[in-house]
Amino acid sequence: MKKIFNLMAFAGIAVLAACNSQTKNQTTDANAQDSVSTTPMLSEEKFQKDIDGKKTDLYILKNKNNMKAAFTNYGGRIVGLWVPDKDGKLVDVVVGFDSVDGFVNSTEPYFGATIGRYGNRIAKGKFSIDGKQYTLFTNNGANTLHGGKKGFQYVVWDASQPDSSTLVLSYLSKDMEEGFPGNLNVKVTYTLTDDNELKMDYEATTDKKTVVNLTNHAFFNLNGEGSGDILNHSLKVYADEYMPVDTGLIPTGIAKVKGTPFDFTTETTIGKRIEEKNEQLANGKGYDHNYVLNKTQAKGMNYAASIKGDKSGIVMDIYTQEPGLQFYSGNFMQSKNVFKGGAKDDFRTAFALETQHFPDSPNQPSFPTTILNPGQQYKTSSVYVFSSK
Repeated sequence: MKKIFNLMAFAGIAVLAACNSQTKNQTTDANAQDSVSTTPMLSEEKFQKDIDGKKTDLYILKNKNNMKAAFTNYGGRIVGLWVPDKDGKLVDVVVGFDSVDGFVNSTEPYFGATIGRYGNRIAKGKFSIDGKQYTLFTNNGANTLHGGKKGFQYVVWDASQPDSSTLVLSYLSKDMEEGFPGNLNVKVTYTLTDDNELKMDYEATTDKKTVVNLTNHAFFNLNGEGSGDILNHSLKVYADEYMPVDTGLIPTGIAKVKGTPFDFTTETTIGKRIEEKNEQLANGKGYDHNYVLNKTQAKGMNYAASIKGDKSGIVMDIYTQEPGLQFYSGNFMQSKNVFKGGAKDDFRTAFALETQHFPDSPNQPSFPTTILNPGQQYKTSSVYVFSSK
């Protein structure tokens, strides 16, 4: 049986976070008093920097059950997320760095980031709306990935913290930024609830017809940052179909998972079949594919996935209003960056499960549309719920 954690004495997080009068609510003052022993210290000063004429900072969210989340408005990133394990010990389940400079200089640009304008890939960096072709920067071979050369992971978001459990990020992506049409006003609200949920609420409006696909690219290890690879995590995905890809990771259609290494309809460890000889695993160098959710309902949303850390017993359940889920098994991690706890980003030591519309939807009419019209509001929510077994 899963159990949702009750209030227990906080004995873990090391975060110094004083208030910024312009962006932080006074309710966060107490965070500055937290002492730290078992997790690395995050210094507010290391997150305060001027980038593109805007100030970056560190923001701490907390709930009544001792969970805490650290964010920076540089890239709208989750820096760390501390969750009680099966023994009540706080475990940092999101990998990240101890400074803004760590994210700026990382060879992997997407750690923890809010992704846009368009999450995942657009083939050949081109798409058309009403017969007009738009050309994007191609930053992933011949394709555009996660918004182009300067996607949302590189921008400084405007931030406000209305209470100790909520962070609101906003950004104006101007007309033709990275080649996308329309002035796009974006708002993302991150909330840490007392039900041990990390909620992600996305909103956007435009003054010109455009495409939008927002997500978050947190890299998780439910055994904790620096605990080794994620191959013994057990995963269940509520999807009977997935999207095979070409060598550039562009979808070539939709296929059944049954009888393939992509079948996670029953709980299976990530590593069980990842080394099998399979063209799709070869194309992605492991798992880097979108799943078509089968619309199993829970919490009024699509039940996307459930994954468990084998050492910690921490379970993460994912619910979303999106039709797809990208599963990435950390295949391009190359030990080139040092995380906040001192560990390197070694091969497959973290995974991503990104709620999203389908890759390359603007070029594939059979996929659910990602078009946003003037006068409409893009609005979608995803929830990551933590418990233990």
